[in-house]
Amino acid sequence: MYVETKPRSERRGPRVERLRNVDGLIVYDIPSAPVSGGGTRLAPDVTEAEMRLLARAMSYKLAVLGLPIGGAKIGLRASPELRGEVIDGYRDEIAPRLASGALMTGPDLGTSEQDFVGLPTPGGEDGIVAAAADGVPGEELLTGCGVAAALAAALGGDLAGRTLALEGFGKMGASIARAVDRRGARIVAVSTVAGCAIAPPGRSFPLDQLLEARHAWGDDMVFQLGVPLGAHAALWAVACDALVPGARAGVLGQSCAARVEARVVVPVGNAPYTAAGLEVLRSRGVAAHADFVASAGGAMAYLNPRVAQAHSLDEAQEALEETMGALVRETLADERGPYAGAVAIAERFLRSWLPVADRPAGPPLAKQ
Repeated sequence: MYVETKPRSERRGPRVERLRNVDGLIVYDIPSAPVSGGGTRLAPDVTEAEMRLLARAMSYKLAVLGLPIGGAKIGLRASPELRGEVIDGYRDEIAPRLASGALMTGPDLGTSEQDFVGLPTPGGEDGIVAAAADGVPGEELLTGCGVAAALAAALGGDLAGRTLALEGFGKMGASIARAVDRRGARIVAVSTVAGCAIAPPGRSFPLDQLLEARHAWGDDMVFQLGVPLGAHAALWAVACDALVPGARAGVLGQSCAARVEARVVVPVGNAPYTAAGLEVLRSRGVAAHADFVASAGGAMAYLNPRVAQAHSLDEAQEALEETMGALVRETLADERGPYAGAVAIAERFLRSWLPVADRPAGPPLAKQ
């Protein structure tokens, strides 16, 4: 369990700013930070509580990378039919903040690279994120490579023949699938909001089949994989080497954690754990890795000089994989487990540049 080092009443806490042009908000996790950064999320059910948690996850992600930048998160509420109108209003309102350099943002759930064309880009316009390979944007490609590197380090350095279960198969799930397939991993289960598809024993889903089904059917792809469809929750009980949660916060609470059959959990979705869920995983001998480490490839693509200013995507990928592998191995050296190890790295860096009153009150764990 994680205990706050200073009472919440003695901390300044996050600042929430309501947008004027659209139904949305910005959460600054560390208001005193001269620069804050985090993605822009668009969904009909965005809440302030969720944005606060995701801004905290961003603070810890930036901290494990050694970047003195506060975490932020922007949430836009919009139904699909109003999306274009909301994005236009948001762009007009956010542009001055981005131009000032005090705020950095980019695509997250419900937004895309196209929504930010012409707006100031974190790390500058000539960074590696402007590149693409086979139509896949640089950030998306490198985030997937980062997750593959985190999985490899978590599983002893090699993914050849390793079995993985992926929660979610949007653009990030597809990027992860491409990256792990290149390393020889086998995807044995996939879930979306429509349900869970599990390959028969001893078999896995070919990458081409997954990508083609996603392109044609979206979330309904799981109906097209030639296996009986199970409930979404069936994913937790899949026996595999690694489980990769990639959906919304708090999915790994106490009851779900008790069902996990994977050897390790390497999340890419933000703040997937509750404190009780983490404790259950620890007690069962499941290595729970930090989401704010495994998903840090995107932030590295923008802000890590070795990655962001690489001369090619291949060079950027090599630098990212090296950095991610070293970071995950450092978290594994903590006898309390990799999540606790990641928290220790982040909080050590936060102490190096923030007074006590300005530090976050604890890691990004969801409520029960």
